[in-house]
Amino acid sequence: MKFFSVIFCLLLSPGLVLAEAGDWLVRVGAHTVDPKSDNSDIVEVDAGTMATFNVTYFVNTHWAVELLAALPFEHDVNLVNGPEVAQVKHLPPTLSAQYHFRPGHSLRPYLGVGVNYTLFFQEDTRGPLDGTRLELEDSVGLAAQIGVDLDISDKWFVNAEVRWIDIGPKAKVDGTSLGRVEIDPFVYGINLGFRI
Repeated sequence: MKFFSVIFCLLLSPGLVLAEAGDWLVRVGAHTVDPKSDNSDIVEVDAGTMATFNVTYFVNTHWAVELLAALPFEHDVNLVNGPEVAQVKHLPPTLSAQYHFRPGHSLRPYLGVGVNYTLFFQEDTRGPLDGTRLELEDSVGLAAQIGVDLDISDKWFVNAEVRWIDIGPKAKVDGTSLGRVEIDPFVYGINLGFRI
């Protein structure tokens, strides 16, 4: 019981460092992009996981701006209730404004809202679509996030977050429209962070 009391006090007590204007946080980890199940009437996009990093700049003790970047995510594309027909890669840079609720504490939740630009490339067809040309247009949409940082030292912390991103590219096969593919994923991330 004493152990849990110590942990509880640690989480509620002010930390040693208070983020101020001009401070930077750097996080490195992995995110899973988990598209919603009903992507379109014709095709569906599976989940993918990749290494990510983000940089956060504090405007003041509560408000910050964050840029999320990643190595290319890879996703399988299947016909609805059918076989795999393609693999695609994408890059999802996202710029967000964040509000940090408990600056100066060991446990710091935050909310963010911003804009995402998803760049699709290497749309490789296979199976029934082998030999055809699949195109997914780049997508611009809103993004939202909720996350928390937990200090493990004066400089280092761990981070967990969930994002929702509006990703809805138009798809074509050999120039014929398949309509819009509503990927709209939830994105789950675990990171190790460093305070500069």
